[in-house]
Amino acid sequence: MKALIVDNEKHVRDAVRLLANWQSLGIDTVLEAEDGVEAKAIIEAERPQIVITDMMMPISSGLDLLEWIQLHEMPCKTIILSGHNDFEFVRHTIKHGGLDYLLKPIDPFQLEHALRKAAESWRQEDRARADDRLRTMEMNQIKPVYRDKLLSTLLNNAAEYSALRDQLVQHFPGLKEAVDSRIMVLSLDTMEQAAREKFAYRLDLLFFTLINISNEFLDRRRCGTAFRYWNSESEVILLLWGYLAEAEAVAAEISRGITRALRTRFDFGLGLVKSFPSGLQDSYKEARTALRNRNLLEMGSRITVYRENDRPNAEALHLTDFEEHIRIAIRSGRDDQIEEAVGEWIEAVRGLGRITVAQLELWGHEYNVIKARWVQDFFKDEKVELRLPSEGAPYIVPMDEQGRISITLWQQELTESMKRLASRVRQRQQQEGNVIFDIARYLEQHYARELTLQQLADQFFLSREYISRKFKQQLGENMVDFLSRIRVDKSKLLLLNPLLKIADVAQSVGYQDEKYFSKVFKKLEGVSPNEYRKTMKLVESLDTN
Repeated sequence: MKALIVDNEKHVRDAVRLLANWQSLGIDTVLEAEDGVEAKAIIEAERPQIVITDMMMPISSGLDLLEWIQLHEMPCKTIILSGHNDFEFVRHTIKHGGLDYLLKPIDPFQLEHALRKAAESWRQEDRARADDRLRTMEMNQIKPVYRDKLLSTLLNNAAEYSALRDQLVQHFPGLKEAVDSRIMVLSLDTMEQAAREKFAYRLDLLFFTLINISNEFLDRRRCGTAFRYWNSESEVILLLWGYLAEAEAVAAEISRGITRALRTRFDFGLGLVKSFPSGLQDSYKEARTALRNRNLLEMGSRITVYRENDRPNAEALHLTDFEEHIRIAIRSGRDDQIEEAVGEWIEAVRGLGRITVAQLELWGHEYNVIKARWVQDFFKDEKVELRLPSEGAPYIVPMDEQGRISITLWQQELTESMKRLASRVRQRQQQEGNVIFDIARYLEQHYARELTLQQLADQFFLSREYISRKFKQQLGENMVDFLSRIRVDKSKLLLLNPLLKIADVAQSVGYQDEKYFSKVFKKLEGVSPNEYRKTMKLVESLDTN
């Protein structure tokens, strides 16, 4: 804390400085000023928590200083020193927020008492200010969430409107007179690749930005509001209660605003005008249908209006119809056979004049089923991950920079993925007849035992030298490192259980010596077992919050 002593007489300032026990008050800086003018400059620059000022000073008096502090709402506590027992001075002190009025010559006990009262008063008010700031921050964070939840509830069940009406009208006065409404859906599913990469780990920021931009235009027209729909992970909902006939123009205006701000474009689906609030869900379903049925091969407007006679393609192309040809090509292990099989599928896709979101979802489902069958067929019970580069996106068919599906890029991804799978299949076939891989599997299954090279040599009827040499050649690491890595991986799972001691974990994975286990663990993971446990506990706590 800081204190400021204001008096035109230096001996008075020295007396106040000497009489007070500043350290016990928590005051580490004591400043001085000769008059009110100098004091004002110091207060603005240093922001002291306590000001002790004389009442009668040349140039600018203590009364002027009190008025200035109150006028500028400076958060400091003031104590008045005066050689005059004057009622008017006392009255002005109280009127302008002075905490105490002390007569000269200064009594040390009175000064100490006044300073302690001032310091404690300031601390209490500072805590209150901090609490107010925290509450304000929390409310600013909660308000958008509450608002989104409120509107999501209304969209899910219009029957809730009567119960929510007062709250909704308080936030959105335009709803008070609403008779009809219309829903627009802004979809993140088909956003351009650059935006997808930019906001890959900041999706909340993207939602916040899109909602703010949309509401900037809607608030200007006083015709609706945008919110995050909590039943969907990839939609911003725009609820319109005005400008319903011009909704397409409103969407175009918002789209241009988003493009200017984010340098990217998004798709909008528009439902038809419906009664408010009973028709909200129907208008929302129409907006989603418009998005699902739009032709992703076209580069026309990114705004699609629902048409009552618009239906999805009756003709559907199934990936499963080409599964066997691709599977045989993978079994062959030949790149030219894989390219031919994938090319046959892509040729059929290119023959389609229209590809919709619904079609992509169908292919995605079929691809996941096929993957599960292939892993079971090729690798039995072994866990093998088969992924396309684009599988982090909503659809397995990758989008180009403009947000259109890229059949060419999909062909490249699918071909390379199938070639990698064929390579894994060949490795598996080679492993099945190789005794070194049998030893590796034995280590994986019996890692908790006390294993020695001699025991393995006896088990597999081989020399220790042969096992040691071939193990390194085949797997790229020696057997001790291989076993240590397995044991450490298993121990990481056990460390997640806070009830298990480090020594118990060490014994469970084959180490009788806790210190040696910790040494091996730190060598491979860079941290000790105890540090790893604390880190994972912190991560789990953050995920929970």
